[in-house]
Amino acid sequence: MKKNISYRQLAKECALIAQKKKAGRIIVMDVRKITPFVDYYIVCSGRTNIHVSSIANGIIHELKKNNIIPEHREGISIAQWILLDYSGIMIHVFKEDTRKYYKVEDLWSQAKKVDWKKKRK
Repeated sequence: MKKNISYRQLAKECALIAQKKKAGRIIVMDVRKITPFVDYYIVCSGRTNIHVSSIANGIIHELKKNNIIPEHREGISIAQWILLDYSGIMIHVFKEDTRKYYKVEDLWSQAKKVDWKKKRK
């Protein structure tokens, strides 16, 4: 990971990248007090399998520019639910109907939501 960036900053950056790719219902959750495995969860949606792939690949591509590489990734070939593991950050990119079915964010409903949107000046 880039030396001068925290997991919180990286999570916000990932959400902004997802937004640029037109991801829907982007949620960033601070789960540090809930689980020892990860600091932040990001959940977002795409409309189609191609859109889901585009969101995930956009995140991978943009972070790779700063030598930030996922430790693990799953679901790339099917693109119903793609998981990107960046050690302290887990990113879930769902096809909208798959997200509704699994309701992953409900598992972490007690987590604090992070305001990731840039403030306008």
